[in-house]
Amino acid sequence: MMKHIVMFRRLPGGEQNIELETHLIQWMRDLPKDIDFVRDWKVSANELDRPICWDYLLESSFDDADAVQRYLSHPAHVALITELKTYFEWVAIDYTQDTDRQAA
Repeated sequence: MMKHIVMFRRLPGGEQNIELETHLIQWMRDLPKDIDFVRDWKVSANELDRPICWDYLLESSFDDADAVQRYLSHPAHVALITELKTYFEWVAIDYTQDTDRQAA
């Protein structure tokens, strides 16, 4: 299984627009309705106001790297990203989850 993790934060220097932010985050939460091969999807908001913290976290899972690539180029994802980049910046990591081992 491939994990796709993304942290989002408001663009530096930008004013907070609660209405727009709420719309974008809800769109992100609803995205799997348009992409049927998403295995797992969770969007969380940061709860502590600390300078090193990002505002939102997306945790998602796909069957494999090919599925992640299909997701990245999917029209629904591209449409969301087009809007997100007007308000957020982000950093991502993609990795294969070892389902046979558990952390000690």
